[in-house]
Amino acid sequence: MSDRGKKIFLALSIFVPFMIYCVYYYGQMVKNAPYKFAEFKSLNLRYGLGDSLINRYDSKTMAYQYVDDRDSLQHKHVKLSKDDLLFLHRKAVEYGMWDFPSTMRSADTTKKQPHYILEFIYERKTKRVDFDAGFNGNPKLKDAVRTLIETVSNTINRAEQR
Repeated sequence: MSDRGKKIFLALSIFVPFMIYCVYYYGQMVKNAPYKFAEFKSLNLRYGLGDSLINRYDSKTMAYQYVDDRDSLQHKHVKLSKDDLLFLHRKAVEYGMWDFPSTMRSADTTKKQPHYILEFIYERKTKRVDFDAGFNGNPKLKDAVRTLIETVSNTINRAEQR
């Protein structure tokens, strides 16, 4: 057998089984993923100071309610496109939302701090994150949650302006 034939045989005997294994293993992981966009139902975001969560958005009903600069309550109909929802789903995956704890509240209840509840609803599961801006836990986790909430809020605001 020539030197070139030996290299080809070696590559095929290692590379091909490895590729078959990877396709099978990761295919099963993706197939059984708990949060798939194909099963996505809706997105809810509620926020405000303290326990007053007067600002809210629900992608299922497209109802957007918020307090504007003049302290008047605004009600609008804002539709997020499928691309917007896919973008938010992918951002949630990127920031690791599925690994966030459900409750990230501040121990200090005397101060009125911004409070957020972000909820992704799927056919089989729902992921809900209850977050206070004064949360004293892991700073990386706090930044990831804050960035995800800002991304959701910015996407809703862009959809409102369209």
